[in-house]
Amino acid sequence: MSSILGDAKSVKFLLGQKFQIDFYQRDYKWGTKQIKELIEDLTSRFLRDYQSTHERKAVTDYGQYFLGSIIVSGKNGGQFVVDGQQRLTSLTLLLIYLNGLQKDRPEEQRVEVSNLIYSIQFGNKSFNLNVPERNACLQALISGEVPDPTDEPPSVQNLISRYSDITEIFPEELRGNALPYFLDWLIEKVMLVEITAPSDDDAYTIFETMNDRGLSLTPTDMLKGYLLANITDDDSRDRADNVWKDKMEKIRNHGKDEDAYCVKTWLRSQYADKIRERKAGAKPEDFDKIGTEFHRWVRENRDRIKLTSSVEFESFVTNDFDFYARAYIRTCHAASNYTDESSSVYFNEQSSFTLQYPLMLAPLRQGDDDDTVSRKMWLVAMFIEIMLARRMWNFKAIDHSTMQYRAFLIMKAIRGMDLEALRADLIHRLSPEGGARGDEYIDFETQEAFHLHGNNGPQVHRLLARLTEYVEVQSNKPARYPEYAKRSAKKGGYQIEHIWADHPEQFEDEFDHPEDFAAYRNRIGGLVLLPGPDNASYSDMTFEEKRAHYIKHNLLAQSLHPDAYKNSPGFKKFRQTTGLPFAAKEVFKKADLDDRQALYIALAKLCWSPDRLEKV
Repeated sequence: MSSILGDAKSVKFLLGQKFQIDFYQRDYKWGTKQIKELIEDLTSRFLRDYQSTHERKAVTDYGQYFLGSIIVSGKNGGQFVVDGQQRLTSLTLLLIYLNGLQKDRPEEQRVEVSNLIYSIQFGNKSFNLNVPERNACLQALISGEVPDPTDEPPSVQNLISRYSDITEIFPEELRGNALPYFLDWLIEKVMLVEITAPSDDDAYTIFETMNDRGLSLTPTDMLKGYLLANITDDDSRDRADNVWKDKMEKIRNHGKDEDAYCVKTWLRSQYADKIRERKAGAKPEDFDKIGTEFHRWVRENRDRIKLTSSVEFESFVTNDFDFYARAYIRTCHAASNYTDESSSVYFNEQSSFTLQYPLMLAPLRQGDDDDTVSRKMWLVAMFIEIMLARRMWNFKAIDHSTMQYRAFLIMKAIRGMDLEALRADLIHRLSPEGGARGDEYIDFETQEAFHLHGNNGPQVHRLLARLTEYVEVQSNKPARYPEYAKRSAKKGGYQIEHIWADHPEQFEDEFDHPEDFAAYRNRIGGLVLLPGPDNASYSDMTFEEKRAHYIKHNLLAQSLHPDAYKNSPGFKKFRQTTGLPFAAKEVFKKADLDDRQALYIALAKLCWSPDRLEKV
């Protein structure tokens, strides 16, 4: 093998270079969980040092974060990434998003990062991570547009999905004054080791050595080795080994890294008693350590979790792990397969709220039968959905950083609860009295009318999809949330339709300024969901013209037309039972939008009513 070079480099130095990726390496495969874990790791490490009182120069003394290694082949005068393009691509997406966040700031509050994404020479823009099929997509994202993924190659579709994840997952608290501090830290203090070999053969030899010869043992592998090594009886060890292999095979069917997520979820849900305080210099506690080094945490806490004999080690695998892994597999299936009983799990997953998993496992106890396990988990998921819907409706953040401490406290409180105690506790938490234990009590009656704005489009779309489905299911029509929740301008997807066309001049008798019209137009009462192509074709029509088309679509849109109230016994019964103020509209003026806003609020109170927990 020729000379091999390994250098620790900052993100600024590394991404300031030009890289190419061979055609067989170009698929971008990261999922939501990988992006979420990357952002959580980066932001939580940054927040250990950051204080709002710091000057920017204080970032110089913040701690570094090691993001792993990449392997590069220096062939044909270029640099070809052999291993690590998933991380480099994800960092590029994150930088594009953060650069967009800072574009309207004063120059002194911006951090130069565009040169880590692309360079311009003789008027020609070239991306630093050069994959031709991605370039149009990346350019659109830089321009502030999210491309429609429908006709794109799978790798580009995934690129678009992960960018959308970043826009939702990135903590709200870092989008404001802390943003330049975080960007400084990200590009200067986050480090990767670049291993460079002069040829593909050498690069792949390094790759195989690191991944095939025992150097790439994962925390899951190391935990398994530790547990089995402490079982002294051969037959017992074989039984434990078989249980571990069987469950891990089933778990990995749900995703490449699900084995680690499963173990973290299990251990956090049952054993985490402390979490790092949100202040500079605070040390990681149980919850944090399990998230980053659970194999080491188990060794260091063996007495606490009663691992003191061979029999207990065997039981830890064949009873504890087996029980909670089966429950976790059930949650994974619910998150990707929409069913009526577990629909909240699906909704929460779409909202990127992965904290739901330790919360769902927390009340489970060995000895719970399958029905009790399911009902406990679906109760918790429904509670979470209601909590998230209320927060979104009140313009409150639901990102991991904001919600982690609250979720941790709830997880500890409901750990091991029986079914009825759990139900009562969760209902109480959603009541005005229970709200005093955490956030102030919030509901759907808000001081500021809920509306669409620049950052909450995906959330508004999901809430509308849920309300649209709720009206139809309660009117004896099929559940169609996954269909309605698919965002696309093309066939098979849905978009938010403004009932008012963007023509403020048509409403000059009701609004003194176009800005007032625009704000009112974005209220949720002035929105419905329509198939993407239809939404585009109707956008410039008057309400009277649109209404004739709405009757062909979902029931919530249809309800603006008088024909929706004819020959629809299910809808009629739903209206009579609930007293909801549905009404057809001949015109749609300001007062009509106010009526519709009141209808949506009443709908939201029913759709996300704590009373639903009584029926689980």
